[in-house]
Amino acid sequence: MFRLSNLITSVTEGKKERVLDGSIAIWNFTNRCNLACHHCYSYADPNSEDFLSTEFIMDSIPELKKAGIKFVIFSGGEPLIRRDIFDIAKKMRQEGIVTYLSTNGLYVSEKNVDRIIDTFNYIGISIDGIEEVHDKFRGLKGAYRKSLDAIALIQEHGGNAGIRFTITNETKESFFAMFELAEEIGVDKIYISHLVYSGRGLDNLKIDISKEERRKFVEYIIDKAFEYIEKGRKIDIVTGNMEMDAVLFLEKFSKKYPDLKEEMTKRLKSWGGNSAGRKLVNIDWMGNVKPDPFFPFVIGNMTEKPFSEIWLDSENEMLAKLREHPRKLGGKCENCGVMEICNGGSRSRAWAIHGDLWAEDPSCYLNEIEKSEK
Repeated sequence: MFRLSNLITSVTEGKKERVLDGSIAIWNFTNRCNLACHHCYSYADPNSEDFLSTEFIMDSIPELKKAGIKFVIFSGGEPLIRRDIFDIAKKMRQEGIVTYLSTNGLYVSEKNVDRIIDTFNYIGISIDGIEEVHDKFRGLKGAYRKSLDAIALIQEHGGNAGIRFTITNETKESFFAMFELAEEIGVDKIYISHLVYSGRGLDNLKIDISKEERRKFVEYIIDKAFEYIEKGRKIDIVTGNMEMDAVLFLEKFSKKYPDLKEEMTKRLKSWGGNSAGRKLVNIDWMGNVKPDPFFPFVIGNMTEKPFSEIWLDSENEMLAKLREHPRKLGGKCENCGVMEICNGGSRSRAWAIHGDLWAEDPSCYLNEIEKSEK
C-alpha cells in the first residue's frame, strides 16, 4: 500500500516517520461469498465449505505473532459469512494484532454494526463504480445501494469506513465518480487498487487499462491527495499494487516542496516499494501461504507446517530473492534508477505476462527519464 496522504502530512508537518516493525497478513478466511465479482482472485464459491476450523485458526494466531505479523486484513470470499469471525478477530487483538475488515458490506446490519466497529480498526467496503457498473461487476442488482447503506450505518455508529475501488477496463469510466462519491458521503479513506493479473497469458491485458490511462489516473489521484490536505478534507488516499505511483508522487511533491525533496526521498526508500514476501503475506482459505494474494506459487501450507516456520524460513530461495532490496530484476528494471523506491512492482504481473518472476512489471508506466533518476 502507498499512503499518499499520510506521507504528505507527516513530511510537511515534520512528524516522525511511521515504520511498520513487522508484516501485514491478508487472510482469506473463507472461499464463500454472496457475490460473483469479475475481478475476484479467490474464485469465491457461495456453496463451498470453510476448510480451516475455528480451533485451527485460533491455534495459529500465536504463530502469527511469533512471525512478526502486526496487522491482519480479514478478507475472503466474504469474511462476514463466517460465524466465528468476531471471535477470531478478538483473539488476534488480544495478541496485539491490529485487525482490518475488507467486505462487500451486504452483511453489515443494525444487529452487528457495533460489534464490527468494536472488533475492527477499519472497515473497507468495495465499490466498483456508479450504480449500474457496480451491480453488473458484482453480479447482483441492488448491491451498490446495499454497500452504500453499510457505509452510512458504520458512520452513524461512529466507525471508520472507506471505499475500495479497483481500476479495470470495466470500471474505469467510474474512476472520477469515485472521488465525487467519497467527498459526498465523507468516507475516511479511498483506496484505489491497480489490477493484478492471475494465471498466465496475454488475455490479462484485455481487462486492464493502458499505461497512458493509468498515468492519467495516477496523476489525478496524487493531485487529489494534495487538494484534500490543502482544503482540510479528512479523506485519506491510498493506492495499492502499483508501487511506481511513489516515483510520480515524488516528482510532483518535489515541485511543490523542493526543500523537502530529500526527506521525502529518504522516506520513500525506507518504505521500500513492493513488499510481497517481505512485509506482506497472504494466507488463503485452505491455509496456503503466499507472498501476496495474486502470487502464482505457494511457499507452504499451515496445515502441514507452522506459519512461523514457513514465513521465517531463511533457506527458502524464493523468499530470499523477494526480500532483497532493491530486488535484482531483468528487463527495464535491471538498470532502473528508482528501484530503491518501487522495488520492481508486482512479481505476479511479471509472471502472468513474461512467465518470469524476475522480469519487469509489464504495467510500469514511468518514462525513461523518470526511471533514470537517482
